[in-house]
Amino acid sequence: MTTVFHSFADKRVLVTGGAGFVGSHVVDALLERGARVTVIDDLSTGFEEFVPKAPRVELVRGNLLDQPLLDRLCQGQDLVFHFAANADVREGLLHPRRDVEQNLLATQNVLEAMRKHGVKDIAFSSTGAIYGDCAVLPTPEDAPFPIQTSLYGASKVASEGLLTAYAFGYGFNVWLFRFVSLLGPRYTHGHVFDFWRKLRSDPTRLEILGNGEQKKSYIHVADCVAGMLTAIERADGPINILNLGHDEWLEVNESVRIICGELGLSPKLSYTGGERGWVGDAPKLLLDTSRIRALGWKPTRSIQSSIIDTVRFLEENPYCAERR
Repeated sequence: MTTVFHSFADKRVLVTGGAGFVGSHVVDALLERGARVTVIDDLSTGFEEFVPKAPRVELVRGNLLDQPLLDRLCQGQDLVFHFAANADVREGLLHPRRDVEQNLLATQNVLEAMRKHGVKDIAFSSTGAIYGDCAVLPTPEDAPFPIQTSLYGASKVASEGLLTAYAFGYGFNVWLFRFVSLLGPRYTHGHVFDFWRKLRSDPTRLEILGNGEQKKSYIHVADCVAGMLTAIERADGPINILNLGHDEWLEVNESVRIICGELGLSPKLSYTGGERGWVGDAPKLLLDTSRIRALGWKPTRSIQSSIIDTVRFLEENPYCAERR
């Protein structure tokens, strides 16, 4: 089946989590392409300031566990971008039901609302965390899944299963995007944010979870959004599973050097030890992106410039830390 999204002009698109980091950038891109956008976000981690005040965008404050609200918002939509989720991998074991409710059950609710109202197309933000401690690096989309190491990753694997089952059972078209960690403006969760906030509190010292030798890939949010839209416009077939990442990767220690250099700081570093920063943390993550590159996409920004861009945004927008 050939996708109908060669143009987003006049399409009606529902974006769950559209006031968040990635979702809000997708909203911007959709508006630039002439779409009409409805955002649903409970604003627990998203920011109303991230959603443009424009005639073709509506922000609805709500929760995906509110099935009647979701049913109403799905009426007349052409496409759903599903970003709303609990993304706190590190504290997953403290709140084990949160990943099930906010990731898996919320996805089920989205799919059911779509089914009721004849909406067949959905793009889903999955994660490279589903690969766990994969022995194959760079990791392709068809790599054997190892044992899951985080509740977050497990909930995303289960959500992918629901999405593909709905594609087979109800004729949905799904795009499953497995991201590395993202960087850039509106970033309010992750290692750069954590380090920046610690240094803002005490610029003389910095605690690093793990041994600092964890090595991972990252990508700028603008490149990620461009990759998703490229896939939706060009990838054919009812089920499209695509890695999104950079061919570069770097150690946490190197990331710390870049952050401190940008801030002009030389803190004393301390480490908690071990190859993982926390239970469930993958010490290495590098994805094979040849599948999406074959569609004509590639990242345009280096990881170093993406980290610097992130730090500058946080410095210019300290309210992001004050509300966390």
